[in-house]
Amino acid sequence: MRPVKTRHFLQLVLLSALWGASFLFIRIASPVLGPNVMAALRIGLATLTLMGIMRVANEPWPWRHWRELFGLGTLTVALPFLLYAWAALHLPAGYSSLLNTMAVPFGVIAAAWMKEDTLSTRKWLGCLCGFAGVALIVQLGPVEPTPALLMAAAACVAASACYGISTTWMKRATTRMSPLSIAAGIHAAALVLLLPGAAWSLPEARFTPGALAAVAVMGIVTSGLAYWLNLRVLKHVSPVAAMSSAFMIPLFGVAWGHVFLGEALGPGMVWGGALVLVATGLVTGFNPLRWLAAMRPGRS
Repeated sequence: MRPVKTRHFLQLVLLSALWGASFLFIRIASPVLGPNVMAALRIGLATLTLMGIMRVANEPWPWRHWRELFGLGTLTVALPFLLYAWAALHLPAGYSSLLNTMAVPFGVIAAAWMKEDTLSTRKWLGCLCGFAGVALIVQLGPVEPTPALLMAAAACVAASACYGISTTWMKRATTRMSPLSIAAGIHAAALVLLLPGAAWSLPEARFTPGALAAVAVMGIVTSGLAYWLNLRVLKHVSPVAAMSSAFMIPLFGVAWGHVFLGEALGPGMVWGGALVLVATGLVTGFNPLRWLAAMRPGRS
């Protein structure tokens, strides 16, 4: 695979910035609304957002691919959103964002198995650098290994596996459908799957302004618009490169917590951030030095 182009690398950084805020919003909304209701509301808002964009763009619905969209919607939206929402009841956001990086090694293996990418020492070294960098960034403290916490951690790993395994499938889907129609289709399919659970849990939900605001941001921005952007990038880069943004998510998650919640920055932020950037470069093949050299005056 060729190295990732500059514009695609910058789009991956933007996605990381958007998704980095999701774990904070999940921690705000899930305990109040409940995992089932929160996940369904988030997916419903994303579906409405993408439907509106499709209408403006006069984009047709890919009805003949409904089986594939239901499969992708289950693996990339319904299951991960529900699992992370449930895990947020028992697991700090830092741990969830750290476990989310497991999507990359799952994706590396899946992409190689499906012949969409190749295993290499550089990619595995990138994975190791990413894990080390994330651990330094989030500065995870000791927690009591209760059964609920262990189950929540397992749920995060399962969600990450869903993301990693399905990304190659999603990449192939972009050859048959447009990124916008895929994004709308998988969210609509996921909404159908989660509505029964949300209806069952509805009486226990508390619709506070803070929780609704968090869900609105997640549904419209970090799900609807971000998934569309992610699919647009995935159409042009390898599945492994597209998943490399998972390493940068904790970096932005900690940064947003410092900016908006006044959380202290840990001493590992600088070195951890540097390792994360190195990891992303190794996995994607993007070389910032080559990009800077190309930007010099006189270079075409």
